[in-house]
Amino acid sequence: MAKKIYDILPPNKVNKPKEAVNIFIDHKKKRTRKALEQPQPIKKRFALKEILVGGGIIVFLCGIYLYNVLQSVQVEILPKLEVLALSEKVMADISVKEVDIAKKMIPAQYFSEEKSGSREFDATGSASNEGKATGTIKIYNKISPSTPFVLKAGTHFLSDSGKYFVTLERLTIPAGQKNAPGSISAKVQAEESGKEYNIGPSKFSVPKLSGTEYYYSIWGESTSAMTGGYAGTVKKVTGDDISQAKEALTKELLAEAIASLKNKLSAEDVLLDNALVSEVVEATSNVNQNTVVEKFTEQARVKVSALVFKKHDVEKFVKSIAADNLPEEKDFLEKTLDIAYELESADMKKGLEVLNLQASIQTYYRIETTDLIDLFASKSAEQIKQIVVSRYSDKISETKVKFWPFWVNKAPKDKDKININLNFQ
Repeated sequence: MAKKIYDILPPNKVNKPKEAVNIFIDHKKKRTRKALEQPQPIKKRFALKEILVGGGIIVFLCGIYLYNVLQSVQVEILPKLEVLALSEKVMADISVKEVDIAKKMIPAQYFSEEKSGSREFDATGSASNEGKATGTIKIYNKISPSTPFVLKAGTHFLSDSGKYFVTLERLTIPAGQKNAPGSISAKVQAEESGKEYNIGPSKFSVPKLSGTEYYYSIWGESTSAMTGGYAGTVKKVTGDDISQAKEALTKELLAEAIASLKNKLSAEDVLLDNALVSEVVEATSNVNQNTVVEKFTEQARVKVSALVFKKHDVEKFVKSIAADNLPEEKDFLEKTLDIAYELESADMKKGLEVLNLQASIQTYYRIETTDLIDLFASKSAEQIKQIVVSRYSDKISETKVKFWPFWVNKAPKDKDKININLNFQ
């Protein structure tokens, strides 16, 4: 059992003062030692003062950095712009390889494209279409006494159904022999058109022999039906049909040829309308005028030719002319160049065209920014503006100055931190 320690000594030991004091001192030492052996809790304290001091130092250093390292000035100068108008004539020639300013010539290129094709068209004309029935009859000769009998071409035969047919050639009907009549086969044709003449096997008399002794001795018979008789209207090709078909087909082919030619050109190529020539190489129809058909075919071959020049060649020519027309102290803005082309003439065989050019470009007085940078060091915004005005006065419309950081009010000494931009509005 652990020995108890008392702060107040038991009564039995009060009578021993020296021992009691020793015991009490020993007890105090043990408590002190124990307290020292146990870890003491650390009191946490918010270091606001240290943070404020450290933050202030950082801000101060950043300010020095921004002021000394990032300090800069941006000067924006707006030059006044003037328009320079030019009117020039230049020749584009396929024999020229490079722009010749002195001779006012630029290169040209020749392009061509051919297209051929065919199309079926409807005939719009109309015509009567009549067919006469034809067939074969056997003509008999029973004249007594027996003798040959001659029929001229075109002799009429009348069928027992009342239809007239005529012979197509002169005929001699042989004489009969003994009791057998003479006979001959002959081609006949209906006197009129129509399907009603397509009669079956029939017997025929010769109306012109009526009233003579030969009427009953000369007759005809057929053993098969007559055929080919009809009447109506059909389509036929007119002259307008052929000419309109040619126009429609060639127009279609020319459009295809022009589109195909333009597809060969680049964005830099310039093709003027009057520098394009179209021609119909050939156009034929498979029928002649008045041919009876419902449809016919038209064939054609076309060709388109063009003279083309490069946009950058014209721009090079105009810029050179503009430079020659400007004072030495002035310059122009290339992006403002505007050129209008007008074709004066074109010779496709020689491969040349004459162009009238109307051009305009904006010009300005040249600003020497390098010289200005030397003058801007350690200057305020107002001083910088005065320097620009003193040098270029009426050559500019405005000067803008912007310092960085925002609290800076003078240009840095370091010239590399002075920036000048020309703003062409």
